[in-house]
Amino acid sequence: MKTFFSVIAAFICVHVHAQVAGDTVLLLLPDRVFDGEQMQPGWAVAVQSDTIRWAGTQDFVRQYVKGPLREVSLKGMTLLPGLIEGHAHLFLHAYNETPWNDQVLFESRAERTARAAIHALATLMAGFTTVRDLGTEGAEYDDVGLKKAIEKGVVTGPRMLCATRAIVATGSYAPKSPSPDLHLPQGAAEADGVEGLTREIRSQIGLGADLIKLYGDNRWGARGEAMPTFTAGEMKAAVEVAGSSGRKVAVHAYTQEAIRRACDAGVCSIEHGDYANLATFDYMRQKGVAYYPTLAAGYFVRKYAGWKPGTPEPAELVNKRRVFTDALKSGVTIGMGGDVGVYSHGNNAIEMELMVDYGMAPLQVLRAATSVNADVFGIANRVGRIKAGLLADLVAVAGNPAKDIGAVRAVFMVMKGGKMVLLSKP
Repeated sequence: MKTFFSVIAAFICVHVHAQVAGDTVLLLLPDRVFDGEQMQPGWAVAVQSDTIRWAGTQDFVRQYVKGPLREVSLKGMTLLPGLIEGHAHLFLHAYNETPWNDQVLFESRAERTARAAIHALATLMAGFTTVRDLGTEGAEYDDVGLKKAIEKGVVTGPRMLCATRAIVATGSYAPKSPSPDLHLPQGAAEADGVEGLTREIRSQIGLGADLIKLYGDNRWGARGEAMPTFTAGEMKAAVEVAGSSGRKVAVHAYTQEAIRRACDAGVCSIEHGDYANLATFDYMRQKGVAYYPTLAAGYFVRKYAGWKPGTPEPAELVNKRRVFTDALKSGVTIGMGGDVGVYSHGNNAIEMELMVDYGMAPLQVLRAATSVNADVFGIANRVGRIKAGLLADLVAVAGNPAKDIGAVRAVFMVMKGGKMVLLSKP
């Protein structure tokens, strides 16, 4: 992964050399364009201001280009829509650096925000121009502040969809106190019952939440096993309250019962799903609920515990392969989101690589990280595809990621809203 200082150097270089006048058409000429659905050989894309104006064959695009023109040769490269990270925590950093409990309890919010700004830049430079951030884990509403700072140009980073404080049932989350007489700060907001959930969700909406995240289960069973938290009635009420403002609900859920309750309530997505099976995924598909497997989180947690890739996989990863295979068989919508924050920001592509390793075709993975995520999140009218009228969030990578998904790491160009934030030398 690029160091922070090398990223900054590249960023400065671009802004010195790559600015164009507002009325100038930027004509991007790659070997191929992934339009969010299919790979299109020989296409060109014309950008003006912050918008994609034309996309199609070079002859088709050139006939419409008028006025000042600047051509950018991307020979040997693939142009993609800006990638969309579907499950991130910008206010966390890798657990092998500092355990989650210590981040929540001992790192100040000022430090965590400073780290989050660096994480945002690293994410953008890796080609991820939009992020669904699923909880600040104790940093309150600072994700909304970071989002506003990015929009104002104070900080450089991706577009953000903020969940602010994940919502949990009282007693089910962490950090856990060693004494019942000592109440520790929690990594999420506690709310109970229809009235409590309604109040918390409306408060979050008023403070800038773009979506709501619920913990449908957690490891709070009598023996520490995962068990459902919110009742079916609570879940349904939460979705109704959020939906009345046009907001979607994402649900952390491992167990089949929690997933079923969430699906019946009408949630947008299930995160993790570690104990799901083929029947569970069939039910999700019927209900129109998307699945975010977060393969990379489990992969890194096992690495931190001592497992070495290339040796036999621990039972948790063997099970995750089985679960992912069932999801593929079912035809459920699968989005791309790795739970980055458990591992280092800027390494988002590892989730895409693992999805291929676990059996998904590279072209499907590219869709999952672009058009599928845009559709699930309700932002397809702005990003996720290369199509006239959408925002010019674009990424160029060396090679063809439809043949080798690892090519998404070879980022040559990143454009956000028509502005070059990275343009490497050939």
